[in-house]
Amino acid sequence: MSELILLTGGAGFIGRHLTRELLERGYRVRVLDSLLDQVHGADASVPAIDPDIDFHRGDVRDPAAVARALQGVDAVVHLAAEVGVGQSMYAVDRYVSANDCGTAVLFQCLIDHPVRRVVVASSMSIYGEGLYRSAAGHLVEDAVRQARTSASQPWDPVDEAGRPLLPLPTPEGKRPALASVYAITKYVQERLTLTLAPAYGMEGVALRLWNVYGPGQALSNPYTGVLAIFASRLHNGQPPMIFEDGQQRRDFVHVSDVARAFVQALERPEAAGGVFNIGSGEHRTVSEVAELLAHAMGRRDMVPEITGKARAGDIRHCIPDIGLARRSLGFAPGTEFVAGLAELADWVARQTAEDRVHEARRELEARGLVA
Repeated sequence: MSELILLTGGAGFIGRHLTRELLERGYRVRVLDSLLDQVHGADASVPAIDPDIDFHRGDVRDPAAVARALQGVDAVVHLAAEVGVGQSMYAVDRYVSANDCGTAVLFQCLIDHPVRRVVVASSMSIYGEGLYRSAAGHLVEDAVRQARTSASQPWDPVDEAGRPLLPLPTPEGKRPALASVYAITKYVQERLTLTLAPAYGMEGVALRLWNVYGPGQALSNPYTGVLAIFASRLHNGQPPMIFEDGQQRRDFVHVSDVARAFVQALERPEAAGGVFNIGSGEHRTVSEVAELLAHAMGRRDMVPEITGKARAGDIRHCIPDIGLARRSLGFAPGTEFVAGLAELADWVARQTAEDRVHEARRELEARGLVA
């Protein structure tokens, strides 16, 4: 009989794509998901996923629900988490409880119901600012941006002489720099997995995901991925809203590529105990991405709104070095970005989305988290 894989948070964006990937490869799938209002809507019911899925509605912080879900399971992919850098800075107890207490409960139950391997969804946010090179040619792992006190100050981190640092692909060995509550919780999830799994005869793997996009994201969630937020705005006839000056650089990886990476992390013997960056290997400015999406959605007239303000917890540049994932997992991103945007635009055109970006911004501003 094929292996049974438990996906915590498996009814979410990545979980649904991973479910299809696993079923196509002959695995059996069980999903544990609380159907969080912010992601699934206030009237969420059991999602319309494949009838072969064994769906359990429950919170990963509930030991009884987790113990039931682990019965007969061979491996776990731990996706369940609150997601959002900005929101994490004021919903502190909510993020720490869901992400870190949830992971602790999962492993407390795994002590009595051990599995072959646990793969956890970590995040690029744990790096803080990515790796840089100074004008003098020195590598800089601990770049810190100073708060801007005038419009003439640069947005980019600078060296001692005030010269901008050059962003470089960031390898897994870079020291963490936890700049938000969300980043802290993801790092704790990762370390709990890599510490406790081998202590109880299991294998742990962590995938540090970059900006995941594609059809199926929660368009009405203002704390989801930036491309889904931009798409929701454009779908409602509003321009994308961009913090800072729009020149911050990001890597966007298609959800289908991420789903394959999780399967590789489950299957590859050499993945055990490892941490892997999962991105596309390409990077663009946020302004460029907003313009490309507007074109894909037929909204060329919608010029991005550049706020000129910064959010607490945001970083300037962080781009991935995916060489280790290529070598150890066989990971190879396969979705070209413009084609991925066209697919996203086609899906969004058939959806209903509530634009809640200004509501989220007011929440941040009311707490002094936008300046």
